[in-house]
Amino acid sequence: MITMIAAAGENNELGLNNQLVWHLPDDFRRFKQLTSGHYIIMGRKTFESFPNPLPNRTHIVITRNKDYSADGITVVHSMEKALELSKTDNQPFIIGGGEIYTQGLDVAQKIELTRVHGTFDADTYFPEIPESDWELVEEHYHPVDERHDHAFTYETWVRRPI
Repeated sequence: MITMIAAAGENNELGLNNQLVWHLPDDFRRFKQLTSGHYIIMGRKTFESFPNPLPNRTHIVITRNKDYSADGITVVHSMEKALELSKTDNQPFIIGGGEIYTQGLDVAQKIELTRVHGTFDADTYFPEIPESDWELVEEHYHPVDERHDHAFTYETWVRRPI
């Protein structure tokens, strides 16, 4: 079950200058819970936004740069190769960024999307989810509180059968 996981604003905003534009501790906790023990597939810029590789996950980084390398990761040059390397995992996660999500939309069977309620300045966007191909099967609303400046909704989407 190839799963994309992301947090995006009301207009599909993902981030600005390779950084998230919100701080949602409960969403970080959920991301960690869902992805721990799994392969995570990402683009180079997403990987470089982390201070270190994320613990208890196998990192596959997609880049066009044939000379790219970093400790603790496997580098590939296509989504197909990333998926081939992660096939031993029953649920590899595609974790960004925008271009990688666009590629992932064609191969994923599930999307775990945190919809952040607000609009934000951004330079990277999540692709539009075509509702003809995807069904929203679960929603859980989280209000603003002392730790979260923005309300958000966890959304689980699954690909409709063909």
